[in-house]
Amino acid sequence: MMKIALVGMGKIAHDQHVPALQASPDWTLAATVSLDGRSDGQTSFVRIEDMLLARPDIEVVSLCLPPVPRFLVGRAALAAGRHVMLEKPPGATLSEVQNLAMQARAQGLTLYATWHSRAAAAVALAKVWLTGKTIRSGRIIWREDVRKWHPGQDWILDAGGMGVFDTGINAFSILTEIAPDPVHLTAAELDFPANRQAPIAARLSLTHGIEADFDFRQEGPQTWDMTLDTDEGSLSLRMGGNLLEIDGEYAGGESTVMGEYPVLYARMAELVRRRESEVDLSPMRLVADAFMVGRHTTVEPFEFTA
Repeated sequence: MMKIALVGMGKIAHDQHVPALQASPDWTLAATVSLDGRSDGQTSFVRIEDMLLARPDIEVVSLCLPPVPRFLVGRAALAAGRHVMLEKPPGATLSEVQNLAMQARAQGLTLYATWHSRAAAAVALAKVWLTGKTIRSGRIIWREDVRKWHPGQDWILDAGGMGVFDTGINAFSILTEIAPDPVHLTAAELDFPANRQAPIAARLSLTHGIEADFDFRQEGPQTWDMTLDTDEGSLSLRMGGNLLEIDGEYAGGESTVMGEYPVLYARMAELVRRRESEVDLSPMRLVADAFMVGRHTTVEPFEFTA
């Protein structure tokens, strides 16, 4: 088994990464790095530099910290000869991630930019069904409660935190994986709270007649659905890509959101053994385009304590 360190011990690390690693036949969680010293029983460090110096036996680092500080941490890990796995979104900017990819390639190391929603139960089935078909229109609704999934995490609505695109990029990761032809953004409207630097909602238009509605303010049931109408029928992915319907009838997957992270860590193990990288930035490019061409609207202030 390979030794791995988790950097950034927030909600996603505790909810998804730690259980996936504990159940994996490939990995041993050997250390954690967190500003507050949080861990799950492993040796814990506050600074990445201290972990890299103290634990030369750890060959892989998985970065779960927010996007803005991720580049410097990733660069330090690669410089120390460690393979690096990136939680989504892989960085604060496209250039940062591309620079990490070049550094990994120059050093013969693995860099894996993960997209956990692509590992949802029905995504591969949807991709197969869409092969050879033409998308004529589509509707994506990705609405969730930021207070539930990111409690008190102000960074997500700061500059570089991506705001609602932290969840919307999951929809884009699925769309760019399953669409038989490339898609690109044509227009966007972004809602910025008066007291925040990142959008809390977005309405987007893409090629092939696809419209998207992202919102971080949904209370009650959460919605992660997309429907694509083609020349040969209609496909719907529900529950974040876990449930597939064709022309309104069940066609595969699960009725509840399942664990995707074991798939990611199995893939990382494979990439490390092959000394290969996987860095697909197509979902992130759609987000960047939205910020470039989107119309900005100021909406009411937002606080994490309702």
